[in-house]
Amino acid sequence: MEEILDRYERYSYAERRFLASNSESSSENWSLEYTKLKAKIDLLQRNHKHYLGEDLESLSLKDLQNLEQQLDSALKAIRSRKNQLMHESISELQKK
Repeated sequence: MEEILDRYERYSYAERRFLASNSESSSENWSLEYTKLKAKIDLLQRNHKHYLGEDLESLSLKDLQNLEQQLDSALKAIRSRKNQLMHESISELQKK
């Protein structure tokens, strides 16, 4: 019986140590993950403001040219989709 209790104490102590070390490592991982996600959110918010034409003072000429090119591409895609929907609508009306 004493041998069983000794084994129980050894294993429960080892398990507590393992869980404690896992907990510390897990909190470090969460902290690192939080930092990465926070940086991504900040970048996305900054880009969103730029797309809205806000906070452009900090951008260089090259950055502004890249932003203009991205907006031009987006505008072309929007106009293309709009024209497609208008043609479909006209076709539907002509069928009636």
